[in-house]
Amino acid sequence: MGYRTVVETATDWGVSPRRVHSYLRAGRVAGAVRFGAAWMIPSGVQKPSDPRREKKPSSFAAELDDIIAATSAFMPRHNPDAILDAVSDERLRPHYEGELAYLRGDYERVVHLFRKISKLGDATKLRACPLTIATAISQGDFGLYHEIETWLKNIIQADLGAGVTAIAELSLDTAYTGAVVPALVSGWLRDGDFSALTPPARYDAAYIRAKYFQCVKKYESMLDVAETALAIYDSERGVSLPSINLRMARVLACCQLNRFDEAKRYLMGIVKMCLPHGFITPFVETVLDCEGLLEQCLRREFPAYRDEVEKRWKPVTTNWVAFHNRLTQENIMIALPLRETQMFALAARGVPYREIAERFGLSIGRVYNIMREIYGQAAISGKKEAAQLVMRLKERDIYPNDRKIHP
Repeated sequence: MGYRTVVETATDWGVSPRRVHSYLRAGRVAGAVRFGAAWMIPSGVQKPSDPRREKKPSSFAAELDDIIAATSAFMPRHNPDAILDAVSDERLRPHYEGELAYLRGDYERVVHLFRKISKLGDATKLRACPLTIATAISQGDFGLYHEIETWLKNIIQADLGAGVTAIAELSLDTAYTGAVVPALVSGWLRDGDFSALTPPARYDAAYIRAKYFQCVKKYESMLDVAETALAIYDSERGVSLPSINLRMARVLACCQLNRFDEAKRYLMGIVKMCLPHGFITPFVETVLDCEGLLEQCLRREFPAYRDEVEKRWKPVTTNWVAFHNRLTQENIMIALPLRETQMFALAARGVPYREIAERFGLSIGRVYNIMREIYGQAAISGKKEAAQLVMRLKERDIYPNDRKIHP
């Protein structure tokens, strides 16, 4: 019987390598064999059924659904802060406060509210994770990110229901798409299977899926997702973070498709919707992708905010780039196909490119090109830094066993 790697099995089953690992840890893959940190899986074994769809919703899931529904209302467009006067429930009000603080770039306030929310129960905490993860990365607080990431992975491992797992995965996907690491995005999000989500949660998911399409440069699909979600969900009388995000996704897709007149018209609408209330974050995060259109809109309608956007975008962008570099390095063995993983491991050991070319039956020029792409993904410069990266990964026990990597 032949065997396959986790990456090959994930491709065959149409799921992420992380999902395959969860099946393996749960002992649900018959005949799988472990060698150190690596797994080998029998070629003919079938994908396990998804227990998330077999179980009845837990009390956790029911509570989470209620909280998502109760915190998905549109805020009055003329005065978004008025939503706070309409919400008296102690579990719900901090979510709207956090959303308003995030839109205004008050990241410290968002983190403070997250700490407060975390004391109100796990379902309430989970609802706040996507916003807080984005906040943590934007302000360069990678300690907070890893704290939330660890907690979310424990929630996923606990298997508390399809909706709970999907929201936890969506929180992580917020980071993966924002950092442009599409290889780590959940399989269900890539496929557009929102069946585990309640309708209110699907609009957040639609935006993250649009971001995924931006990562993989499928801009027509990005535009289709954004426009479809807006056609169902948008409101001229209200404003919400998902509606703003979806509108921005539509702008960015139009820019990439050279539909600049549409992009400028849509962007001007968002500027008029957001800046009267100090909602600056949507523009800080996307100024580089707006192809100069944002500066035109600000100069015309809100010149006082132009300097503020320019002042804030650099540290935020720098923090996301640093996070991208860290994330790609930590997950380089998941993101790369098997052949490239083997080539990277050989290069890290100092094997000459000519010998690597001979082992894989490639020209040395092709090997150079492949390695240049890999180094770019891992944000390193060459063999020396590759060796240092492998050493760090081994120290953290997240590098595969050498015997299963080297041909």
